[in-house]
Amino acid sequence: MKKTLIYATALCALMALILPSADALAEDDWKSLKQESKRMKIDETAEETLQTLFADDEKAKALYDKAYGWAVFDNLKLAFGFSGGGGQGVAVAKESGERTYMKMGTVGVGLGLGANKYQIVFLFQDSQTFNNFVEKGWQADAGATAAAGTHAAEAKTDFTNGLAIYQLTEKGLMANVDIAGTKYWKNDKLN
Repeated sequence: MKKTLIYATALCALMALILPSADALAEDDWKSLKQESKRMKIDETAEETLQTLFADDEKAKALYDKAYGWAVFDNLKLAFGFSGGGGQGVAVAKESGERTYMKMGTVGVGLGLGANKYQIVFLFQDSQTFNNFVEKGWQADAGATAAAGTHAAEAKTDFTNGLAIYQLTEKGLMANVDIAGTKYWKNDKLN
């Protein structure tokens, strides 16, 4: 029992050292890119994410075809007791092709240790929902979930409050993943 406690303490200390440095390295790489390169990287990630979503869920493709616009965010979330993360994304009005580059940030409390990289896809039913998201930003409330995956996708055949939200991880689409506590806003430096 004593050895287990010592190993657990050592592991926690090691993670406390590794996680911030991994995040700092990723942040340094991102900061070194020029604005146009950042926009290109965001666009590339968004297109890859959409293609993965459509390959995994044909109902998402049908919603996308009906949508006024879409947004994709790439996020890295770190947890060590408290969790926090952030990422970049782009919102696109389909008809005009106009792109608005945005940021996201999340914070939480709870048990957790490690890092999670994932993408969030928003599909917007109409111009009002899209414009409110882009111009005013958006904060996911306690009931916000990303609905996808096998069982959730069966029920997700239309928009809810003007939105359809999906979360993709390395394991694929996630069913009912909580995105509460996440805020989205314009990235003034990239627009």
